[in-house]
Amino acid sequence: MTIVLSFVMLASVGTAPLGAADQADISSSCWTSGSLSEDLAALVRSHGRWACGDRIYSLEGERTLLRFEIGPGDVLPRYLFSRRSALAAVHLLAIDRDGAMRQTSLPAGELRSALTGGYFKAPLPVVTGDTRQVVVAFDLPSHRMTLERAYLSPSDLALGPDLLQPLLLLAALAGMLSMPLIFNAAFYRILREPFVLWHSMLTISLLLTILVSSGLAVVLFDPPAMTLSWMTTVIFGLTVASGAMFTHSFIEPGRMHPLLRRALLWCAAWAMFLSTSHAAFPFVGRSVQSTIYTAAFAPVVVIFMLSVADALRRGSRAAKFQAIGYTPVIIAGLVRLATGVMPWLHSNDAMLLFYVGCVCEVLFTALGVADRFMTIKRQRDSARFEAETLERLSERDPLTGLLNRRAIERNFEKLRAEGYRTLAVLDLDHFKAINDVHGHVVGDAVLKAAAEALQADPQVHAFRLGGEEFVLLAHGKDAAVRAERRRQAIPAVVANAVPVLGRPVTASMGVTDASPGADVAFAELYERADKLLYKAKLAGRNRTRTAFAQGSETDVNPVLEPVAQQSLSSTGKISDVRMPACD
Repeated sequence: MTIVLSFVMLASVGTAPLGAADQADISSSCWTSGSLSEDLAALVRSHGRWACGDRIYSLEGERTLLRFEIGPGDVLPRYLFSRRSALAAVHLLAIDRDGAMRQTSLPAGELRSALTGGYFKAPLPVVTGDTRQVVVAFDLPSHRMTLERAYLSPSDLALGPDLLQPLLLLAALAGMLSMPLIFNAAFYRILREPFVLWHSMLTISLLLTILVSSGLAVVLFDPPAMTLSWMTTVIFGLTVASGAMFTHSFIEPGRMHPLLRRALLWCAAWAMFLSTSHAAFPFVGRSVQSTIYTAAFAPVVVIFMLSVADALRRGSRAAKFQAIGYTPVIIAGLVRLATGVMPWLHSNDAMLLFYVGCVCEVLFTALGVADRFMTIKRQRDSARFEAETLERLSERDPLTGLLNRRAIERNFEKLRAEGYRTLAVLDLDHFKAINDVHGHVVGDAVLKAAAEALQADPQVHAFRLGGEEFVLLAHGKDAAVRAERRRQAIPAVVANAVPVLGRPVTASMGVTDASPGADVAFAELYERADKLLYKAKLAGRNRTRTAFAQGSETDVNPVLEPVAQQSLSSTGKISDVRMPACD
């Protein structure tokens, strides 16, 4: 409650425009209204129609007149200043003590923006020492604030130290608002989450609001006052809509009631409809349109507050950042809502509080986005790790730890490109008899020992296809020799690991390869090696049958001579390599 009251006090301080507190400024003392068809000079001279001391203005008349009294000691004014809002024209009359009048008229399109944020200015007719009154007539004014904030001043603000300091502060605030856009760009490249885009849109709309509602726009490109007026209206709707969409996508799933989340979508559409229609058709219901327009945002504020409160109740972490960051903006909206709807209150846009709200929004929602980013990143990293773990497990044979058929089919092209072009299909001889005589536990131990023998060489990848069948992918010119070494290592490794067998366990193997650069699929190469394995078994088992794609002759490899009876045939591509008899 203390924080809320402090913000309300800030809002009350922010009612005066930047640079409008000069002692030389003159405020209106009386007002009246009439129709556009009435003679302006006659209306000015109708003293009985003027209301003095009553500052509660009405928009019922087509034309509203304000009278400013020029005292003998007053500095002679040169400009009219007032808040920007849609109107048709402004007429300015300087009335001397002898009744002489000088008049200038400006259509709305010729009104220039003032360095005073959110104000337009109009040059007065010549004001002399004999001038006692200045009357300003507004044709079709659309907002009470234009009447309430009107004043005369001897000069526009100058780009001196008094103006430069607040403009630099606003520029610094604009720079702060631009920083989250850089972080959001980095976040979105990683996450691709919609709330990052909506936060960027919200930040851009706040940046544009500061630009068009302050003197920065006048300093940078000096657009017409009415252009900035409708831009302010449209950008306000864009700010509300992007804020609603950001909340809709930012609050974690399951942390907000579905009806409230859906209502935020309608709030975004409603805000854009209100702002664009009000900017495009400001005179449809002019006398009450601004009041209705302001009141129409009340449901949006209520739904937004309910959404954040419901998310907090459900334990949303993101809602905590939003609740803190949006509090000043919400209070500024409530101030605008209350003063814009209640006719006995002067309209107050609470710009100072709005600027404070921009700082809070930048600080806390940017922290919230970063926090959400880290949370989602941790969740995705965990999910990716679990998926990769499951993937690795799905490619591993649980008994032997070797890669399985899925792994070789998935990675075959990559391994072939790395030079693993020699493929061997290996099968343990008479393995069924081991299971029948010693049981499946011993059979499993034999398979584990055989797998250990096959994966001993780093240039040979071993795979278990199922049962007692294995596949080897070998690399290098001596790939067939490496595969043969693995086959010949099986009896010793199995005998050492499973001594209860009482006889050696041998294996038969078929070996083939693919030509360098040849686009050979795994299935084709496997089929060729499997046929060679079948021939090796028919030839008596415990041997290797080879057939290479290149090279018409092969000799007995010296490494294999001590243990081989026959090596690669010297008469063709096909040869046998067999272990000595073990019986």
